[in-house]
Formats: sequence, C-alpha cells, structure tokens
Amino acid sequence: MAKITLTHVSNIHRESLNSFELPKEQAQFTSLPKDYIEVTEGQYRIVILDHDEPVGFFLLHSTDRVKDYVNNPTAMLLTSFSINQSKQGKGYAKQGMLLLPKFVSTEFPDCNELVLAVNYKNIAAQNLYLQVGFSDTGRRKLGPIGEQYIMSLMI
Repeated sequence: MAKITLTHVSNIHRESLNSFELPKEQAQFTSLPKDYIEVTEGQYRIVILDHDEPVGFFLLHSTDRVKDYVNNPTAMLLTSFSINQSKQGKGYAKQGMLLLPKFVSTEFPDCNELVLAVNYKNIAAQNLYLQVGFSDTGRRKLGPIGEQYIMSLMI
C-alpha cells in the first residue's frame, strides 16, 4: 500500500532523484530533477515520496517569474513536474497533487494560489491537473515548444 507524502528535497534524496528518467514524449514537456541540483532564492524543490522513496518531483516558485502567469502577489508557480518513468502508472502523480493544497498551506502559509503552464499537446498532464482541482484560466503563454495553457488552483 502506497504512503504518499510531499517534502522539501534534501541530500538523502539526491542520488535517487539524479537517476530519474522520462520517456522521450514526456521529456519534451518538463525537466528532470538532476537539472535542479542548485536553485535560486524563491525556488523550492519538492519531492513526492512513497514510503520515503522518491517517485516524483516538482519546483515551486515565489520569484518574479510568477508575475508572467498571474497578477496575484501571493501566488506560487509550479514547474518541472515529473514522475520517474519506472514509477509511472501507479497513481503517484494524482496522489501527490491531491496533497499539494495542504502542503502549500502548511509550508507557505501566505500562498493562496498555485499556477502552472501546461503545453497544449500534453493532454495527460492537462487531465491530471483538472482532476486535482486546477482550472483553465483562459490565459495562454507561448512556451519553448508551443502554446501553453495557464491553469490555477486556489488554496
């Protein structure tokens, strides 16, 4: 039975996160955790754990970059979401995202909204985000490989 939790990345997760792999069709839409060994102020590396084993990863931003997506000064941006290829298809993405509002409320109490951009071709990710409560804002942004839908989740 899975025991899914979210936590900030620490050194004990590094080796496992550095071994993450993604199928080519997913890699075009996101980044791997090993691309974020160092982060800047206002970026937070979050790991999805199953019984202390890293199965997923994403970044939360409270940097000026958030302003590119929403005018809310207390919003945070979610980027680089991925589930390790060997752990996909087990519900980890959905379970991790369902834990997100409570995690953000606890860890970032000033945050009242999460925003993200998802590529128009990435139907699986769009469906996931809609299932866990994100809504399409109707705003669009041009990303590195095409149009992105801006989605929001009020906390």
